[in-house]
Amino acid sequence: MNKKVCSFPILFALLALLIGTCAVVFPASAQAAPTSTGSITVSGTVASSYDAHQIFSANVVDGDNDAKIATDLVWASDAARDAALPVLHSAGMPKSQTTAQEAAEWLNADSHLTSALSARLARSLQSSGAVSVALNAGRAAELPCGYWLIVADDDAIAQNEAGTAPIMALVGGSAVTVKPKAATPKVSKHVLEDSTAAWQKAADATVADDLYWRLSATVPAGLTAYDTYAVQFVDTMSAGLDPSKVVASMRVYVAAGADGGFGAVSAGKDGRAGTEPAKGWTDITAQCRVSVDGKTFTVRTGDLIAALGGADAFTAGTRVVVVYNAPLNSACNHGIAKGNPNEVYLRYPRSPFADQSGDAGFTRTPSDDACVYTWDLALTKRGSDGDKPLAGAVLSIADDRGRTLAADGTWGAEGKATVTTGEDGRVTVSGVDSGKLEVRELKAPKGYTAFEGTRSVTVKAEGLDVDQVAAAKPKLTITAESPLRADSADGSTGSLEASLINTPTGTPPSITTGGFMPSTGDMAMYAAAAAAVAGAALIVVALLVKRGGGSHKE
Repeated sequence: MNKKVCSFPILFALLALLIGTCAVVFPASAQAAPTSTGSITVSGTVASSYDAHQIFSANVVDGDNDAKIATDLVWASDAARDAALPVLHSAGMPKSQTTAQEAAEWLNADSHLTSALSARLARSLQSSGAVSVALNAGRAAELPCGYWLIVADDDAIAQNEAGTAPIMALVGGSAVTVKPKAATPKVSKHVLEDSTAAWQKAADATVADDLYWRLSATVPAGLTAYDTYAVQFVDTMSAGLDPSKVVASMRVYVAAGADGGFGAVSAGKDGRAGTEPAKGWTDITAQCRVSVDGKTFTVRTGDLIAALGGADAFTAGTRVVVVYNAPLNSACNHGIAKGNPNEVYLRYPRSPFADQSGDAGFTRTPSDDACVYTWDLALTKRGSDGDKPLAGAVLSIADDRGRTLAADGTWGAEGKATVTTGEDGRVTVSGVDSGKLEVRELKAPKGYTAFEGTRSVTVKAEGLDVDQVAAAKPKLTITAESPLRADSADGSTGSLEASLINTPTGTPPSITTGGFMPSTGDMAMYAAAAAAVAGAALIVVALLVKRGGGSHKE
């Protein structure tokens, strides 16, 4: 009488949607004798230990083409049978089928054994009290021959790894090695650069202006073993950022697919991010929880599978975007030496079996960051007769949003505020964004003549559009229209110097050149730039003298 046998390939890794085929075949006439045990090794870095649950006992021998042939299948134990049968029947196996042979054949037919079903089997086995065997990763173990379900130990899953689905393995014959496949989410952080309306790793901004940050998470495709799936963004701001607007401004969006972009909302050159979701994105803010603890806040999503409308959409992968407003405050760092970083990491479920009600069932990604910079501009009123500082000049300074600088250093929208130079002749614009400032002189110091109209001073920061914050080494420059003069730029401290030249009353107008000062924080480069400007000034003077002499001769 012929024996029924089941020929499974090793049922592969955690991420597999389908786990191979099994057919009822007759054993070959010449086969090695079955053994009572077989060797199995779990490799990879997902976890340091695993639990192995035997479902079927069998005689196992090696067949052709690395296949294994199992005969005389029986339930490994009553507990294994009682745990497995309800799951298999609910998945579609006829209720009349109850033997181990029938169960194995059904599992193998039409690829019934998906990773989702293997996860359900594992949950049932774990709650049944069926005895399991502990396996250490990277170390061979001898197990009784048959079919085993290998499940990562939640407490042994490494950080930035995930146990995504159990592995079904046929043990016996030659040694077996199985390797769980990694399928872990990723997170990134960007800040909105208002001058380009682009989300970047680095940007610059004016203190107290709205400043938008974007957190982006990608959940990989193929995670079919999860019944629910939530993630938590953990964001830590530096001391220079104001958290007071975070909760009120926060919006959370989700979209299906792991390969698309993160344009969940529009962004304008007014420095603001929109709130209406783009096509393909869904606003799930109402299903999320935000908690703030000082400079750290956590955004916890609801069930992403439900948010996407079911497991089919979630299986294709998921993108989650969080957008919020956190301006620079008065304690922020100025210049590129330190900047004002903002860091995030993502917590995600350890495995399909993890308890997602608290924090214990989650592991985390590495951190990612973005950074924002700000600059200081000192404008000094000087006389053309010796370059001495002049007090008492009344100025109107407007930024490229049409706001004017008030005496207290804030920007007003009405355009009527003025500032007056002090005894040192200086007016300081502290914590300013790059861009163009328009200067008008409403009143000159006594004995000097005010210039007419408006002149601009332009601050430019290059090198902010980088892939990583660590690569950001902004080049800071300043230029000015006469009678303004660009004097210096130090990117390291963020300090910019410019002068506004007045001539004494009754003095014929003279030529005052504009300036261009670069800086990356390197004083040697600054010295070279200063020397170049000085040399250019000498050439201009020489030309003027020469032209003047020619005129006199005529």
